[in-house]
Amino acid sequence: MITLRGLTKRFGAVTAVDDLTVDIAPGRVTGFLGPNGAGKSTTMRMVLGLDRPTAGRALVAGRAYRELRHPLREVGALLDARAIHPARAGRAHLLAMARSNGIPARRVDEVLTVAGLDDRAAAKPGRTLSLGMAQRLGIAAALLGDPPVLMFDEPVNGLDPDGVRWIRQLTADLAAEGRTVLLSSHLMSEMEQTAAHLVVIGKGRLIADAPVAEVLATGATAAVRVRGPHPEGLAALAGRLTAEGYAVTAEGPRGLAVTGATADRVGDLAYELGVPLHELSPVAVTLEQAFMRLTGDAVEYAAGGAR
Repeated sequence: MITLRGLTKRFGAVTAVDDLTVDIAPGRVTGFLGPNGAGKSTTMRMVLGLDRPTAGRALVAGRAYRELRHPLREVGALLDARAIHPARAGRAHLLAMARSNGIPARRVDEVLTVAGLDDRAAAKPGRTLSLGMAQRLGIAAALLGDPPVLMFDEPVNGLDPDGVRWIRQLTADLAAEGRTVLLSSHLMSEMEQTAAHLVVIGKGRLIADAPVAEVLATGATAAVRVRGPHPEGLAALAGRLTAEGYAVTAEGPRGLAVTGATADRVGDLAYELGVPLHELSPVAVTLEQAFMRLTGDAVEYAAGGAR
């Protein structure tokens, strides 16, 4: 369990994290989302004792990180895949970490295998590792102490599709074992497939703390895609839907997008008007859409218009 209570961090006049209170529970993958500058990395650094809170507490299993006698046995983390000595081989890097935390050397080979790093890859110095290889080594380091709490910041950066699928399965397996798994990523499609629960922050403040399904449903407007063989029939259907207050957008001569209506209502109207349909399907709200809706007022760095 990761416990945040009134967690606040200020850098001069800038408040990076603002009175954040949330529990990251075990047994599920919790996605940690927010726009650039929202305070995600700062929050994770405070959990790991790398930044000192201005106010509030960040606890792992009820204790501050500095109170953990063998930190790697309590919490494993990947915050920066490049955090390795450029001249030190991956295996040597893990061995040094193991020795400093009283972890048997055989565990190094175990986590290298889990991470998919063979002897040749493990012998490479840090400066020669690709980003994907560095990510795998960083995840091996996080797993080294077999900890009950794991934190990964953008772990799929630099990974190929097979590596992304591996991360997805790994985090699911870790959560299924009853561990606490906190995963930060900007890849909404990947987070939608990986996380069971979401914590969303913006400008350092908590915006949402809910299961993925609830976040997707927040402010979501029902939408339906319609396709049929007869444009004139679809025009009549569009007119009837518009008269009932639904928003209708043409998608070519034989398609409609209907906002605010259910598929059942559109189907009933099409039947009543005698309009044949080839498609009548609800349009699912994506996590990206839900995220943009939730964080629209909390974007720190907005892109400019076209040039």
